[in-house]
Amino acid sequence: MVPFIAVYVVAQMIGYLIRQVWLSPTYGSLADVWRPEEDMMSKTWIMFITAAFFCFFFVYVFARGYEGKGIAEGVRYGLVIALFFGVVQSFDWYVILPIPYSLALNWFLAIVVTSILMGIVAALTYKPE
Repeated sequence: MVPFIAVYVVAQMIGYLIRQVWLSPTYGSLADVWRPEEDMMSKTWIMFITAAFFCFFFVYVFARGYEGKGIAEGVRYGLVIALFFGVVQSFDWYVILPIPYSLALNWFLAIVVTSILMGIVAALTYKPE
């Protein structure tokens, strides 16, 4: 349970920095692409649930393949998940939405960094019984 909570908290903190700090100017310039802010805010709870779902399975899969190789294992795992998930997630949205390629690339980079940090947290907090 500790690894799941730690990974979830780290993912939420990094997500905030990515969305509200790093990419906020880009998101603001694309306001006509997104739902109105009030509408998005009323649905934000869904993102908290899907993030918990993702983090739970992120840790679950990590634990199933756990080799006890420390931080390097977490980095490797995070990178694999980022490539598995990030390429499709980022670049498919580029095809679907009228957004600049730079945003898709930044989303991909954000997924790589976030996943690696989540992997490190999983490696540091997971203790098999």
